[in-house]
Amino acid sequence: MRRVIVDYKKLNKNILNLLVEKFPDGYADRDIISFKNHHNEAIEAVEVKTSDTVYLVKISKRLADTMESFEDETSVNEIPNEVNEDQVGNMDDK
Repeated sequence: MRRVIVDYKKLNKNILNLLVEKFPDGYADRDIISFKNHHNEAIEAVEVKTSDTVYLVKISKRLADTMESFEDETSVNEIPNEVNEDQVGNMDDK
C-alpha cells in the first residue's frame, strides 16, 4: 500500500471528500499522527485511506477551515471517488 503526504494546499475534492466522510465533526487529538519528515521536521497529519493508498494530510488551521467550507458547499454524494495522483506528493519521493 502506498503512503502519500498531502499538504492542505494540494487537496483535491476527492481527498477532501474522504476527510469529511471520516471526520464529519472534525478531527480530535487522538486522530493526529506525528512523524518526522526527511528534513527532520515534526509533522502532524490525519490519515485517510483508499483501497490502495494511505493519505497523510498535514494538519493546520487552514485544513479545518477548508474541510468545513467544503462540507458546506458540496454534498458528499456529488463527488467521484477518484484521486488525481498528479496533485499529491509521494512519501517515497521525499
